Amino acid sequence: MTDVVLAAVLGVLGGIVLSVLLLLARRLARGAADLGSDAEQAALTALHQASLAAPHLRAGLSTPDVVKAARHLRVLLGSAAVAIVSAEGTVSFDGPSDGLESAARRIAAQVSASGRRQVFPARGRDGELEAVGAPILVDGRVVGVVVAFAASVRAALVRAAEEVADWCAAQVELGGLDASRTQLAEAELRSLRAQISPHFIYNALTAIASFVLTDPTRARELVLEFADFTRYSFRRQGEFTTIAEELGSIHSYLELERARFGDRLRVTLQIAPETLATVIPFLSVQPLVENAVRHGLEPGVGGGEIRIASRDDGTHTEITVEDDGVGMDPEGLRATLTAGDDGVHVGLRNVDTRLRQLYGADGGLVVETNTGAGTLVRMRVPKSQPQHDPDND
Repeated sequence: MTDVVLAAVLGVLGGIVLSVLLLLARRLARGAADLGSDAEQAALTALHQASLAAPHLRAGLSTPDVVKAARHLRVLLGSAAVAIVSAEGTVSFDGPSDGLESAARRIAAQVSASGRRQVFPARGRDGELEAVGAPILVDGRVVGVVVAFAASVRAALVRAAEEVADWCAAQVELGGLDASRTQLAEAELRSLRAQISPHFIYNALTAIASFVLTDPTRARELVLEFADFTRYSFRRQGEFTTIAEELGSIHSYLELERARFGDRLRVTLQIAPETLATVIPFLSVQPLVENAVRHGLEPGVGGGEIRIASRDDGTHTEITVEDDGVGMDPEGLRATLTAGDDGVHVGLRNVDTRLRQLYGADGGLVVETNTGAGTLVRMRVPKSQPQHDPDND
């Protein structure tokens, strides 16, 4: 449901941005009656400058990058100077200053107080510029002001400044949605880590304790596996890893589970070597393996087999985790993944949610299961993810 609402909001904002840009293009065409070549060129210029400015506004209006946005917006408006003044008083200015930065603060204070655009005529001094200020409104709150300076403020510039302020507000809101989505992903990851601790740690320590007197060497090996597993699972840096690194943690996890299950737990790996460097979300495969052990094999008397595979699928890497255990009711599983927390398949739901947040509605888990027929869980991730480099994450 969160994904649907987010997509709807982004769609509405995208429509607003497109409408604003088209209106700006018409303003900059300087009244051309028909969409001739001059108007087309003006539209392309407006779209280009807006696209260059947009990324510098997403982190808020008080960052150093906003100066770069002001530079592009000055070209877009065709004004002598442009200032973007945040609610905190930060001034991002482009153009010849000549005391205009202090004037921009004064104008921004008046516009913020009124919440409406205002025109400020020259006060009779030689060479003094006129100005127009327009509020940047997010949820009815003034988060900043766009101030445009010109030798003569005409009606077209007044309207264009107001449209630019609305467009800036849309960019700030989009940045807020990106931040909210990141926070949600981090919350899901913390939930996964919290899930690991109570059930698994108790069983692992119990298994290690059972070997302390009978097989001290084996107990020491399991302690090291436990240390490797917990170090990886609770690491603080990075939301992404590689298949190779995640498999190392899975190996430690399965060694600890073998200490409990003995020969009743069999594991088969079919990992294509070319997939080992594929970037995947941190803790996205391990919970699938744990789900297979806890809900697939553990309820059965005779244990079973887990098969973990990865293969190159063109532009994507496909990863599957399959067990021949007790399986799940498909309708109950579907309700768990789409509706809420049943307290049982938390790992599956969290991984599915994170994948959809990162790769879109079609990027979630595919689960094939039925009662008594085992379970196969499939995930596909893009092979190229330069923005998710685990070394720089």
